Amino acid sequence: MKKIVKNDLIYFVFESFEKTGLVRHCFSSRKGGVSEGCYESLNLSFREDKPENVVKNYQILCDAIGSDYRNTVFSDQVHRDDIYDVTLADRGKGLITPREITEKDGLMTNIPGIVLVTFYADCTPLYFLDPIKKVIALSHSGWRGTVLGIGAKTVHKMVSDYGCRTDDILCGIGPCIGKCCYQVDEKVAGDFGRRYAFAKEHISPDEERGKYLLDLKGMNKDILISAGIRPENIEISDLCTKCESDLLFSHRVMGSQRGSLAALMELI
Repeated sequence: MKKIVKNDLIYFVFESFEKTGLVRHCFSSRKGGVSEGCYESLNLSFREDKPENVVKNYQILCDAIGSDYRNTVFSDQVHRDDIYDVTLADRGKGLITPREITEKDGLMTNIPGIVLVTFYADCTPLYFLDPIKKVIALSHSGWRGTVLGIGAKTVHKMVSDYGCRTDDILCGIGPCIGKCCYQVDEKVAGDFGRRYAFAKEHISPDEERGKYLLDLKGMNKDILISAGIRPENIEISDLCTKCESDLLFSHRVMGSQRGSLAALMELI
């Protein structure tokens, strides 16, 4: 991903998505907002932060990428694999009007002017763009969502609902906790191993701590490839949220006293 710096604001974009000229998008950092304390400074979820600060943070970030913060749409995210087709009637839900979209970890649309939003603090952001059918999607993929294959299910839904072809879909895997830092227990490692033959390529023993190290980016990449995405159409960030916790919010570092990062994307 390419790092963008505008005064105090820092965010990231996928170069492959930028080249299409079809979307406005970004992945946020902690930098450039107005929140204070443990939410400093570009917190993008309400949690216990001041609502007026969160709204202002959206305005700052959306202005930077050329989007209207009043057109954002987000769900509550429950670490599952349900995906929601966003319509014009949903515009503003979550920030300007009440959050009515519940228990969805993926959002997709083919309608320009709607800003899809998903939240993160170590989990994996998945971006999808079909430049032919002009369809976009964002999916939140923590370890549970990855086990459930939310990335593949997002691809399948783009095909079934909008007539997309897998060969055409561009994917981005954004910053998340890296294999360098993501320790999981034997049960989690086993859940992946039982479901995916390629899991062993992305899980290694951490013998010193009696745990396993899990590569969420690698797992999600292979899940996308198994769904028909061409490997050359997948762009992957090299940022680890735990290693870069001065720049990115990380639950593993900060616990619940923290802000949230966000993925944003809008069809132009």
